[in-house]
Amino acid sequence: MNERKTTNILLLIIAIPVLFYVLKLLSFIFIPLVFSMFIALLFWPLMRWLRKKRVPKTISLVIVVVLIAVFFKLLGEVIHLSSKEILASENNLFEKAESKLETLILPFESFLGIERVEGKSITMHYFQAIDTSKIFGSTVDIASKTISMTLMTLFFSILLLAESLNFQKILHSTILRKEFSSIKVFMRIEKDIITFIKVKFIISFFTGLGFTLACYYFDVSFPIFWGLFAFVINFVQMIGSVISVILLSLFAFVELDPTSTLLFFILAITLVQVVMGGILEPIFMGKSFSINVITILIMLMFWGFLWGVPGMILSIPLTVFIKIILEQLPKTKVIANLMSGSELIAVKRKE
Repeated sequence: MNERKTTNILLLIIAIPVLFYVLKLLSFIFIPLVFSMFIALLFWPLMRWLRKKRVPKTISLVIVVVLIAVFFKLLGEVIHLSSKEILASENNLFEKAESKLETLILPFESFLGIERVEGKSITMHYFQAIDTSKIFGSTVDIASKTISMTLMTLFFSILLLAESLNFQKILHSTILRKEFSSIKVFMRIEKDIITFIKVKFIISFFTGLGFTLACYYFDVSFPIFWGLFAFVINFVQMIGSVISVILLSLFAFVELDPTSTLLFFILAITLVQVVMGGILEPIFMGKSFSINVITILIMLMFWGFLWGVPGMILSIPLTVFIKIILEQLPKTKVIANLMSGSELIAVKRKE
C-alpha cells in the first residue's frame, strides 16, 4: 500500500512539469481553446433560450456569430476613430517630450559626468542602439499570431456552441464520474464565469469612459485612444489598472505643464481606477470569487509566464475554474480552501 502511494506521488511529481511544458509548447492551441470556452459560456444561456423557443441550432449559431461580429465591428470603429484622432493631430509631442526629458536627465548627466554631443537629441543619444528591423519583425510576428489565434478562437467557439465539443460531458467522463455532480459543477462554473465576464466588461467600459472624459476635461490629447487602452488593459487583473494610470500620467506629464492641473488630472484618473476596480468590482463580484490576494498574484505570475498577456487576462477565470473543481474532490478540498483563505480563517478561529 505504501509502495503504491509512493509510486503515485512520484508519477504526480513527474506528470505536473510535463503538463506545464505541454501547456506552454501548445499555447497556440490552448489559448484559443480557453478563450473560446469562456465565449461559449457567455452565449450558452442565449442558446438554451433559443432552443426553448424551438429555433433551429443553425439559426441560433448564426445569431451568436452575428452578435460577435457586431461587437468586433463596433470595437473596430472605436479603433478607427482613435487612429484618425492620432493621425489628424498636429501636436508637437516629440518636441515636448524632448524638452521634458532634457529637464529631467540633465542633472543626472552632470552628476554622473556623462558627455553628450551638443545639439544631439536625448532620444537619438540613448536609443540609437535599438534595432528597428527587429522591432518591425516582432510587431509583424505578434500581429500574425493574434490573427491566427482569433480565427482559431472563433472556430473553437462555434464547435463549443454547436456542442461538437461538450464541456459538461468532458467533466463527467474525466474528473466527475457522477452525472448529477458534473451538471451541478458545470452550472456553477457557467454562472461564475458569466458573472466575471459581465462585471469585468462593465467595469472596464466605465473605466475607459472615465479616462476619456478626464482627458477631454483636462485637454489631454487622444482621449478616445486612452479610453480604449484603459478598457483593454483593465482585463489584466490588478496590473492592468496600474499600467494604465502610470502610462497616462507620464503622457500627461509630457503634454501638460507641471502645475495643479497635472496633479488634479492624475488624481482624477486614479480616483476612477480606485472607484471602479477597488470598490465597485469587488462588490459586484460578490462572494463567488472569494480568492485571496496571494493566490491571485501567484496565478497571475504563473499564467503570465506560461501564456504571456493572454495568460494574465485568463488568470482569474482559470483560477475560479480550478478552485470549483478542487472543491468537488475530498482530497483537494483543503487546497481550494487555502486558495480562498477560508482554511486560514478557520485556523485563526480555532486559536
